[in-house]
Amino acid sequence: MILRPRGAAFAAFLVLALAACSTGGLSGEKDGPFAPGSKPGAEAVDGLTVGHRLMAAGEYELALRAYYRAAAEQGATVDVLSAIGSADLKLGRLNQAEQMLRRATESDQTFVPAWNNLGVVLMNRGKYAEAARVFHTAYALDSGQSDAIRQNLRLALAKIQKPSYAPPQDEQFKLVRRGVGDYLLLTKH
Repeated sequence: MILRPRGAAFAAFLVLALAACSTGGLSGEKDGPFAPGSKPGAEAVDGLTVGHRLMAAGEYELALRAYYRAAAEQGATVDVLSAIGSADLKLGRLNQAEQMLRRATESDQTFVPAWNNLGVVLMNRGKYAEAARVFHTAYALDSGQSDAIRQNLRLALAKIQKPSYAPPQDEQFKLVRRGVGDYLLLTKH
């Protein structure tokens, strides 16, 4: 029994099915089965770069995955550890953030963003004295060049002297990227 196709719908389906089976797929590229715009042999974008872009977009869970990919590719560098800790901090995972940031500061004791972000975690956990010490270390390593770190240190010292002290409601803390894998905590007025 021979079926005779009727209608333009079947003809369109047949054309699309055959196009998808061709070496260029539906992309129109004749080079192979790669997605449109991809180039065979091209290197993937670095996981840290992808993670930083996702952090800037507010996609912290996806950023964390990208940072773990970077860790698998590059190893547990100070940049990667600090980035993972920063993503954990934004996700509210304070224990994990503290662990990663402590590892980052142990890996490179001069990496200012890791010290600063560790201080932020400690402040969020109510460990004001240790946070003040950590912010002091970050401020000294930065040679006092960052107003944000000075502000963080000032707030930590105020919390030690008066634990009920809270910054004004319009001051919100925010992690900001400063170069590749570097983050600072800034207040937003």
